[in-house]
Amino acid sequence: MFGISTGELLVLALIALIVLGPERLPKAARFAGLWVRRARAQWYSVKSELERELAAEELKRSVQEAQRSIADVGTQLRDAEQRARTGLDAVRHGADDLVAEAGRMPGNPAAETTREPEATVAPDALPSDAVAGDPTHPPVPAATADEEHARDAAR
Repeated sequence: MFGISTGELLVLALIALIVLGPERLPKAARFAGLWVRRARAQWYSVKSELERELAAEELKRSVQEAQRSIADVGTQLRDAEQRARTGLDAVRHGADDLVAEAGRMPGNPAAETTREPEATVAPDALPSDAVAGDPTHPPVPAATADEEHARDAAR
């Protein structure tokens, strides 16, 4: 137990018997046993409290690690959302450009239905079934009669 062998314990018991006498020895043994039990109980209490503290500290560390990984995932999700929004905006812008370009193309039924019925076509405008020579620069729609009069008046 404390590095004391059985022989040494017998010698201590014999000395205690001689010093205390047979009447007080059982009472002293009970008192010593009580103090040993109290010391053990205190030791186990301190030990269990220390283990609880260590477990709580480990739990705190794991919670903090989980919070950091959640924050990292949140950052990654925000970055992915921003990239997706940027890509979607680029696609929308490209689609708007394509729709606008298609609206300027000759022979576009949607563009023909949106024209004013009293508008006149300039003599140098392409017919509606003509094919544009350069697809990267579609022809500009012909000016209306009011626009031509305004230009002539400005000259």
